[in-house]
Amino acid sequence: MSANEISFRIGGEAGQGVESSGAGFCQALTRAGLQVIGVPSYYERIRGGHNFYSIRAANRQEPVWSVRENVDVLIALNAETVSEHVGCVNPGGVIIVDEQINLEPLRPRLEGRDLHLLVVPIKAIAVEHGGEVMTNTAALGVAAAVTGFDVAHMIGVVEDNFRSKGERVVDANRAVIQEAYDLARERYGLLFAQPLGQRQAPPRLSLHCNHAFAMGALVGGCKFMAGYPMTPWSSVLEYMASHAAEWGLVVKHAEDEIAAVNMAVGAAYAGVRAMTGSSGGGFDLMVEGLSLAAITETPLVVFLSQRPGPGTGLSTRTAQGDLFMAIYASHGEFPRIVLAPHTPEEHFYAAARALNLAEKYQCLVIVLSDHYFANTVTSRDRALFDLDAVLDGIERGKWLTPDQLDAMDEYKRFALTEDGISPRAIPGSHPKAVFLTSSNEHQQDGHITEDPQIVVAMANKRLGKLRAIQGEIRPPLRHGPEEADVTLVSWGSSYGPVREAVNVLNEGGQSANMVHFVDLWPFPAEAARQALSGARRTVVVETNITGQLAHLITAEAGIPTPERMNRYDGRPLTYEYIVAHLED
Repeated sequence: MSANEISFRIGGEAGQGVESSGAGFCQALTRAGLQVIGVPSYYERIRGGHNFYSIRAANRQEPVWSVRENVDVLIALNAETVSEHVGCVNPGGVIIVDEQINLEPLRPRLEGRDLHLLVVPIKAIAVEHGGEVMTNTAALGVAAAVTGFDVAHMIGVVEDNFRSKGERVVDANRAVIQEAYDLARERYGLLFAQPLGQRQAPPRLSLHCNHAFAMGALVGGCKFMAGYPMTPWSSVLEYMASHAAEWGLVVKHAEDEIAAVNMAVGAAYAGVRAMTGSSGGGFDLMVEGLSLAAITETPLVVFLSQRPGPGTGLSTRTAQGDLFMAIYASHGEFPRIVLAPHTPEEHFYAAARALNLAEKYQCLVIVLSDHYFANTVTSRDRALFDLDAVLDGIERGKWLTPDQLDAMDEYKRFALTEDGISPRAIPGSHPKAVFLTSSNEHQQDGHITEDPQIVVAMANKRLGKLRAIQGEIRPPLRHGPEEADVTLVSWGSSYGPVREAVNVLNEGGQSANMVHFVDLWPFPAEAARQALSGARRTVVVETNITGQLAHLITAEAGIPTPERMNRYDGRPLTYEYIVAHLED
């Protein structure tokens, strides 16, 4: 079997360290210069239930954009993993199990298959050196041995990850990996035609998109974040809190999402860059606060990480079902911007860009992500994250200086302007920067009014910002040949699987290209018409049931309803799923 790329899957029950070991192995593979993607699948429980972590590693220059449905190496921490995934192991593949796992009930399903069943005393090795908790570490040592992966990279990750727990823990994990590796090398040798090896590559990061977004927010000048934990957005809040001291940031763990959004509105009103975030029902609770930010023309950035609903739905699964909610949530009519980043580096830049746009236009900006992005680990070149570009590109919008305030007869916070954007002053920072603000409709100086002429003028002022905002909206991205028999259309986390599906289709002799939407509101109608005007067959690929992007394409751009490929079982897309369902 070729080792140009190898797919792994480690499975067990919650509490066996499936996700931590999978993420650690991704990190080790990345350090070896390989292109890596790792996707966890887990239930909404602390212990019990079948969890697994899928990894695809490739010795190539181009990133891997999607995990595969089938795998080459299955690491089974319990019998259920073998039962669930034996049918997904490629011919010639490997199954690694502990010698204490009873496989007798599964013998009929294992016999006659073209695979290597490796029964190894991985639990005994772990117990010998310190405890059963290291069983997953031993299993990964076996996987490294039979694929020809240098165990030194795994040991390096263990040393970094466990150093805070003391040298004794580091030594124990190091010994477990080495013994399991040596035993497997001696007993089985290399089971692939070529070793997985390593590759000379530029420095790379192994990270998921939530951390990338938080990094971009910090570099982009965010100074206040409030939130309430909720899967899958929580890791953004946790990352910001863990780096608050070194970045001069205030992070508030609010009592609920209503408090969080109002705290963020208050902080932004006071003049600092502020944001909040949530998922599912937590975002529902924030909706009134969005309208408060709109009437007060306060910059607000909200990170919305989607998961399947309605209700609690599938809290540990993924979906793209909240696009309409992001566009239409809250009462009244007001301008907003919806961004949908599609890679870790795009999440990094989207955070800073959202802060810029919110302040520049004094409006709401929603960054739309999802559970797949929150947990999928990918290898990315460090050069893709340009901190200086973010720092140099910070835009604070219309801020009045003390001299400008001195020259005014009267400061009007909501002054009618040609572009709809009123100059801002930090409340109370100057004798003239003392003004009224409320959630009622108001005059230019903030006093409440119901005068119909002023009501119309203020509504026109706020919506008038859309003329300039339209110029900020990026057109959809393209990939593949200019002309093709089928055009796959996507947004958000569909990007990677769709891109790889396009590559596979073209390599297989078919003709396909891709149009991917990155900025979703205001909808880039004219750009959509241009991008899709020559398409012979258009298929919109989304992880929702109603085809929300497909609806927007028709409603906003006037393009006849395209074909739809919708996955809504909570599981992530793969390029194999897309290719297999293209004719459905």
